[in-house]
Amino acid sequence: MATATETRKDLRTPIVCVMGHVDHGKTSLLDRIRGTAVVDKEAGAITQHIGATEVPLQTIQTLCKGMLGGNIVVPGLLFIDTPGHHAFTNLRSRGGALADLAVLVVDINEGFQPQTIEAIKILKQFKTPFVIAANKIDRLHGWTPKTNSPFLQSFNSQPDHVKTMMENKTYELVGRMSDLGFSSDRYDRIRDFTRNIGIIPISARTGEGIPDLLMILIGLAQRFLEESLKFQVTGPGVGTILEVKEERGLGYTIDTIIYDGEIRVGDTVVIGGREKPYATKVRALLKPKPNREIRVEERFDRVNKVSAAAGVKILAPELEKAMAGSQVRVTKEGNIEAMIKEIEQEMEQAKIVTDEVGVMVKADTLGSLEAIVNELREAKIPIGRADVGDISKRDIINAETVNDQMYRVMLGFNVAVLPDANDYLQTTDIKIFNSDVIYHLIDDFRKWETDQRALAEKKKFAEIIRPGKVKYLPNCTFRQSKPAVIGLQIMGGMLKPGVTLIKPDGSKIGVVKQIQERNENISIATVGKEVAVSVDGPTAGRQINEGEVYFVDVPEGHSKVLEYQLKDTIKQDELETLMEFLAIKRKDNPFWGR
Repeated sequence: MATATETRKDLRTPIVCVMGHVDHGKTSLLDRIRGTAVVDKEAGAITQHIGATEVPLQTIQTLCKGMLGGNIVVPGLLFIDTPGHHAFTNLRSRGGALADLAVLVVDINEGFQPQTIEAIKILKQFKTPFVIAANKIDRLHGWTPKTNSPFLQSFNSQPDHVKTMMENKTYELVGRMSDLGFSSDRYDRIRDFTRNIGIIPISARTGEGIPDLLMILIGLAQRFLEESLKFQVTGPGVGTILEVKEERGLGYTIDTIIYDGEIRVGDTVVIGGREKPYATKVRALLKPKPNREIRVEERFDRVNKVSAAAGVKILAPELEKAMAGSQVRVTKEGNIEAMIKEIEQEMEQAKIVTDEVGVMVKADTLGSLEAIVNELREAKIPIGRADVGDISKRDIINAETVNDQMYRVMLGFNVAVLPDANDYLQTTDIKIFNSDVIYHLIDDFRKWETDQRALAEKKKFAEIIRPGKVKYLPNCTFRQSKPAVIGLQIMGGMLKPGVTLIKPDGSKIGVVKQIQERNENISIATVGKEVAVSVDGPTAGRQINEGEVYFVDVPEGHSKVLEYQLKDTIKQDELETLMEFLAIKRKDNPFWGR
């Protein structure tokens, strides 16, 4: 019979996906478990890639302080830290049930946020067992931290008003879970975890509640996953590429999660490539030391084989052709072509559907690309092209073919702008946004888009002849003709030099040459002003007379824009003047300006 320190060699390590809203503490939680500081190395302290950390049973037992009882047979836990719920979806779609369990991290003080709710919906869709880590309990007002202690031990030592606050915050989460169709409660009040979602209050900063979280995860793995984890540590290995990178002394490598079977040095593997899948041979396998994260660890153990589930760095020829986010599969020499076709079909299904017109997106990995595309779709930003790789001159030339100025834009996530592209940029109006934080990228584009639309609106307004209604003031004839200089009161809208004036019967008077207010030239006269105006064409006392009312003659195309596009943005007096002017034009032609 197995003891608390024995593990089953036919069981693969359960994969635990850590999810949650941005900045709720996903990476900080893993840092506390593994005793590292990965969070400080992430751009903007937001996880941008899917990292993997193997935490062996021995570490978990140490952290749980004797709380684990019974026969523990799983070898430990492999945690996947995600940029958000999108990565979870992407990995599942290509790798089957990549995550066996999930931890949904929620800031207990902020509660559920939009990403929290979306993550829960996805977990429900894929029927993935999960728990809620209610993080940041140390920020509850009056909380006295007890570093690394189990939750109940820490909770029981708190003053009554803090306990009440904790209970209220917990029941707020229970209420939100109920709204989403889940029964949940604080973990220590749950008997059946198959019917109820456990809420484990924790602090990633102080370590409180971490023993309880690990205890529950091991318990879930033991109870629900033993059957599904059997016999998956042997047979041809299957993995997902996290990252392709060139490293000093190693050349190109791929960071990979092996989630099924095993991979050995010398194995033939088929890899999803940028152009198409291809075969290569494994030269070396480098495994991070336990409790270390594959993307940032600098020291590795060289091993001959790796069994699921594990994060591993693979060395092999031609890895520069590999595409992050695609699969790695061990195969036999005689089966290479069939395997290539199979992966090709899967990659074809995963292709991103683009819009007829939209922005161009470049990202460093397939997973990143899909995450950004999902965010853009939610933000209703159309996508013209989406691809993996650095921004090249050809990309910019492609962007130049877009006619809509709003979409002559490239969004780059964690990619370089190649030298030839940088040179070419000096000769074009293509706008590039490049960031290593997805949310900043979209926010920056949104701000630019808003500014550009405001500028375009302003420009459109400046170019359009606007409506105006004026009255020829009594005793204000300063010159009779060539040009006539008369006093006008602006009754509605505005008056600018260069416009033509008409009478209410539609007959033309002449063109406004200059406008003066207190003997100074002005470029615009608005409602209420009384100004001296020179008008080329009429003779005062003949074609025009004091006391008459005139209108600015707005061209038909301009009136359409004003009536149908800018109607909600112009002032009431201008709108009323426009309606009066349109009534004059439509008296003889009801379809004028429609």
